[in-house]
Amino acid sequence: MFEEKRSRFVHGWMAAAIIVAIFILLQATQNVLITSIMMQLVFYTVLPVWLLSYQFKKRDVKLRQVVFFRGTARWLLPLSGLTVLVLVFSMSIYWLLLRALMPIAPAVVDFALTPQPFPDALWYMVATSFILAIIAPIAEEFVFRGLILHRLIAAFGFWNGLGMSSLIFGIFHVNFFGAFLFAVVASLLYLKTGNLLVPILLHIANNLIAVYQSFVNPSFPQWLMVSNINDLYTKSVPNLVVLIASLALLLFIIARMARGLENKVKETRVFWN
Repeated sequence: MFEEKRSRFVHGWMAAAIIVAIFILLQATQNVLITSIMMQLVFYTVLPVWLLSYQFKKRDVKLRQVVFFRGTARWLLPLSGLTVLVLVFSMSIYWLLLRALMPIAPAVVDFALTPQPFPDALWYMVATSFILAIIAPIAEEFVFRGLILHRLIAAFGFWNGLGMSSLIFGIFHVNFFGAFLFAVVASLLYLKTGNLLVPILLHIANNLIAVYQSFVNPSFPQWLMVSNINDLYTKSVPNLVVLIASLALLLFIIARMARGLENKVKETRVFWN
């Protein structure tokens, strides 16, 4: 017990020292863009690595036990379909949210629909895109699916734990409902395969499209994309149809994936109990 506490203490101080050193260097550069990139890297690399390395060591879990290529190829086609399905659901539910807020908080809707200027520095856009599309999905899947999901399932049961972990994930995202349903799908994929690489690939594909929409072509797909207040009304029919259809299909897929999974999780008690 003493050695375990000592190890955790040392790792904590090491992580804190790294973070402090990074911010001292940032203060010396006085470059806002570099500071922004480094803060993102700290949030998505230093903190998750520190947290997960301790948990892996404490439970004697090897990385190859939770991330592996075996059997992943057969999931590539289903993941492509799920990516599109989750994307169109997220876009349509975001439209509904803005439409509901319009009568009570028009200023918030106007701010949400106003394009935010990006710095002209190409290196900054490339670095930010790489962090958001590749590093962030890996870090979030390890933390939310690899750690939090199993701890909550062990404490509160299968559905309660899955729902609570998805709720926490949704809170950290602007499009709460889209993120919540995405987290449910990602959680079931992980529990079904026992392989974090599967939800990681889904998450990367989702974020790649989101980054493309933000930085390259924000009007895609034109018939669903809401870019101004007028679109909230003129594109209500296609968004409503897509919302109902995508939600129904996602719920059907969730029900199919969850079939028999509760007993499987109880039998295997994967890693984090």
